[in-house]
Amino acid sequence: MSIERIARKRGAGWRVRWREGGRNRARTFDRKADAAAFEAEVRRRQRAGDLAALDAGQETLQEFAEEWWRLYARPNLAPITLASYAAVWDAHVLPRLGGLRLREIDPQTVARLRAELTSAGVGNASVRRVMVILQGILERAVEWRRLPTNPARAVRKPPQRRERAVRPLTPLQVERLRAQLLASGRTRDAVLVSVLAYAGLRPSEALALTWGHLRERTILVERGVVLGQLKTTKTGRTRTVRLLAPLAADLREWRIARGRPPDDALIFPGANGSAWSDDAWRYWRRRIYTPAARASGLEPVPRPYDLRHSFVSLLLAEGANVVEIARQAGHSPAVTLSTYAHLFDEAQGAERRPAEEQIRNARQTLRRQRRTHFVPEGQLGLFPEEDKTPANLEEPTRGFEPRTPSLRVKCSTS
Repeated sequence: MSIERIARKRGAGWRVRWREGGRNRARTFDRKADAAAFEAEVRRRQRAGDLAALDAGQETLQEFAEEWWRLYARPNLAPITLASYAAVWDAHVLPRLGGLRLREIDPQTVARLRAELTSAGVGNASVRRVMVILQGILERAVEWRRLPTNPARAVRKPPQRRERAVRPLTPLQVERLRAQLLASGRTRDAVLVSVLAYAGLRPSEALALTWGHLRERTILVERGVVLGQLKTTKTGRTRTVRLLAPLAADLREWRIARGRPPDDALIFPGANGSAWSDDAWRYWRRRIYTPAARASGLEPVPRPYDLRHSFVSLLLAEGANVVEIARQAGHSPAVTLSTYAHLFDEAQGAERRPAEEQIRNARQTLRRQRRTHFVPEGQLGLFPEEDKTPANLEEPTRGFEPRTPSLRVKCSTS
């Protein structure tokens, strides 16, 4: 190691030379004092075996993100999470910070990013997601010795809270939606609505059910459909849910209409009997579910996911405690309390009403207005929408390869 005086365009300078990793390295300084201080730092790092950190953080955030995506994200994250991360990266992080070197990113830089997003009208939930993703990427930079500390950790994230209270559908509203689907000859879709509203399953869990998951008094929930693939549930846990008698009757009639398929067959198969693709789900929600919901008087139209809140409401009306509701909904007790606190308050002191009785009463009310019944598949043609749904719609399927120029092009294995 040596310090030598050199000639520069704007006068003399000082160069520190050292050898690291089998290579000769050098760095120049304007002042001799700075060169001497750096030489002392090099000697200290040599003794500590940490010389590589001297040049760490030279790559841009975009370059490091591509490495992070290839080595960490793709092997460890679910496809739907990858799609979400890629969309956030493209929209908010890449345009603002992608060109900065890692060592140039400090807490002030991250705080400025948060302020810019808020000023641009980005919601708190999205800003929080940006911060979480950026912190996760930079955490790997610390682990891989590109940064000494994670600058995103020092910046507060927007609070995580629900922006609007859940509004469960009443059994009568659910039955009106089902009646609208049945009147259109969509028995499958009416039964799917029943499963969402009367068993509290997430849509991904309902679409992964096979006939073998139905027990005498319970439904076994152990899988979900994620972008056309059968995966574990969102929480990674298996649970059982009460099989209410009216729902059991709907499923029993549906199995008969389907010709009594075997236990390993999907209850709600997609095209060719396989699991639903992401495109097929969007098509169903936009072209089948939403028109039926509007025709039944539901405005604003609730998401299919929101139907599961109706099941929680039914359990609350029976007097179920928070632990039992959390277990059946697939939540932790803490999340259940924060999500349904207003419903717990409303149920305090109210008359207990069995869930099955509430559903039967709603059906009897509608039966006076309209007679509905199940008809064999051959008479109604229960699956015209499957036959007409193209295999590849114009909307791209997100998640398998995210639509991000810096992560998709250089990290794709296809």
